[in-house]
Amino acid sequence: MEMTKIETAQAPAAIGPYSQAIKAGGFVYCSGQIPLVAETGELIVGGIVEQTHKCLQNLQQVLLAADTDFSAVVKTTIYLINLEDFAVVNEIYAVYCAEIAPARVTVEVSGLPKGALVEIDAIAHVGVV
Repeated sequence: MEMTKIETAQAPAAIGPYSQAIKAGGFVYCSGQIPLVAETGELIVGGIVEQTHKCLQNLQQVLLAADTDFSAVVKTTIYLINLEDFAVVNEIYAVYCAEIAPARVTVEVSGLPKGALVEIDAIAHVGVV
């Protein structure tokens, strides 16, 4: 199976030994996006609302670099520092979803890189857009 590394300067660079995304077998597997500003690598200023939007905007940039977008996302995972933020994150997440929302898992975690409050990853079908 052929694998292609996906990289874009429009989303934060990987902060470890991983790729922003990998295309393989008709899908793109996006690494988790935390709410970093691509140009600076710093956490966006704000709380869960601003951070959730930034995660999804970063994820959208990675998807676009892979020639797809949220309409082709089939699965996401949302990692939250505080599960009490679930309703707020859900409301924001719904804005980015296509008519058929992807399958999803949401979990509470004890910590995320750089002190982020939320991280989101995705798997999308390629060639659907």
